[in-house]
Amino acid sequence: MRKVALLHDIRSAYNVGSIFRTADAAGIQKLYLCGITPDPVDRFGREVSKISKVALGAEKTVPWRHYASTVRCIAFLKKQGYRVLAIERNRNSVPYTSVSIHQGEKIALVFGNEIQGLSPSILERADAILEIPMRGDKESLNVAVAFGIAAYRLIA
Repeated sequence: MRKVALLHDIRSAYNVGSIFRTADAAGIQKLYLCGITPDPVDRFGREVSKISKVALGAEKTVPWRHYASTVRCIAFLKKQGYRVLAIERNRNSVPYTSVSIHQGEKIALVFGNEIQGLSPSILERADAILEIPMRGDKESLNVAVAFGIAAYRLIA
C-alpha cells in the first residue's frame, strides 16, 4: 500500500462517510480510523447508517483499520516507510502545493478533529505540516472537503 490516510478524532459520522467515498474515488488504499473516529460498523458488527448513507458503499470497498492511538498508528506507518503529511494550519505549516510527491513514494495523510484539529504530539511526528490556503474570513474547511482537496492534489 502506498496511499493511506489517518483520521484523528473525527466526530461526525457523516464526515467519515464522505471521506470513505472520496477515498475510494481518489484511490486511497486504506483508511486508519483513530481515536474517537467512528467505524463503519458498530461493536456488534452492524452497519453505521450515518456513514453508509454518505459513503454509498465505499465503506465496503476501502479497507480500514481502527487504532485507539493516532500516535501509535503514525509510528506503525513510519516503520513501514511512509512519509507522514499532516494537514493543519499552524505556525510551522507550508502550502500543500509546495510539497513534491515522488512516483511510488508511500504517503500517509493525517486529518484532525473538526474543532481541535491535530494535537502538538501528532504534529511533531509528521514529516511535514501542510495547509490549504484560506482566502476568505474563515480559518478552516470542513474536514471532508479538506480531505478531497489534499487527496486529489497530493496522492491521486
